[in-house]
Amino acid sequence: MTNLKTLNLPLMQNNITREDLDVAIAFLQQDDPILTQSTQVKAFEQEWSDWLGVKYSVFVNSGSSANVITMCALRETYGLGEVIVPTLTWVSDISSVLQAGFKPVFVDINPRTLGMDVEQVLQKITPNTKAVFLTHILGYNALNQELLDALKARNIPLIEDVCESHGATFEGRKLGSYGLISNFSFYYAHHMSTIEGGMVCTNDKNIYETLRMLRSHGMVRESTSDELKKSYWEAYPDLNPDFIFAFPAYNVRSTEINAVIGRSQLKRLDKNNELRTENLKLFLSNLDTTKYQTDFEIEGSCNYAFTLVLRQADQILYEKVTTALREHKVEFRRGTSGGGNQLRQPYLRKLFGEEYSKYPNVNHIHFYGFYIGNYPTLEKSKILDLCALLNSL
Repeated sequence: MTNLKTLNLPLMQNNITREDLDVAIAFLQQDDPILTQSTQVKAFEQEWSDWLGVKYSVFVNSGSSANVITMCALRETYGLGEVIVPTLTWVSDISSVLQAGFKPVFVDINPRTLGMDVEQVLQKITPNTKAVFLTHILGYNALNQELLDALKARNIPLIEDVCESHGATFEGRKLGSYGLISNFSFYYAHHMSTIEGGMVCTNDKNIYETLRMLRSHGMVRESTSDELKKSYWEAYPDLNPDFIFAFPAYNVRSTEINAVIGRSQLKRLDKNNELRTENLKLFLSNLDTTKYQTDFEIEGSCNYAFTLVLRQADQILYEKVTTALREHKVEFRRGTSGGGNQLRQPYLRKLFGEEYSKYPNVNHIHFYGFYIGNYPTLEKSKILDLCALLNSL
């Protein structure tokens, strides 16, 4: 075993490579390159759609912006009502629901997937449910056939947040290709990066056109549909056709430079994902199962982090773990995705009071769950040393 004092495991190693930078530099060295959204963005959207297996993709400036315009598109298409959401997720999933005017309805998690408890989702569906907004946490698949069949039978849209799970699958098909709309993030710490960026994906042409307009101030000219544009021109003959705003929307466009980097990164995403999956399996298979949870449902998973969850609510072991990780310079985040139970955050306590206490599974993760970085360049020997350190506590 190497000297554990030198583990030095950051949460993420820089995944913007020299190759990516060279591609960006070559792009900038062209005569008068267009830098704002143009042909590179369009090419990246098409390549991403082909990789994911969907018809349409819309590139935006962050995964959070993807959440925002997704909820706005849902509102414009289905009207307002309730959206069933997870208690374990990133803040922008819940804030986008609130900002669009929906009422969030919370459910506890499945400890083996960290995604929403499907039985609770089905129990909380009402005639006022407009969508189920499901997050695939840290690379684990949160779908099952019972949920998909129930939503289809009740004609309730599924929205997938896949910001942490690029390349993960269910029944051999990529996550993000099941929902009416899906969201991805290309933030620095995720499976691939455009520095900052996100993608919204769908197979629905009308949703796609709405998303394109919502991305750019609500401008009708952003639509690819001549028929749609003509309908607005005829309905509003007093307006300049180039400046018709269909929605009270946003500017969440990205740039050509971000798209160039994304196109470069996408070429090696699958290979990097294979390495991440190998790493996770090595980590979980070498942990002490009496101290730590190892029975996650890893079929089809693709994780950019190691999930470390204490098997029992053991405060002494918790303190030993946090002390050891800090001493050996292993960066971690308590509460796993998003810092744990979102209902404990100030923005939701103002609205829902002490409802956070009703969800025991996510509360266990909140206090006794962590994640640790997993990246393609992580040495296998360091994974084994990390497990040895944790098992010794």
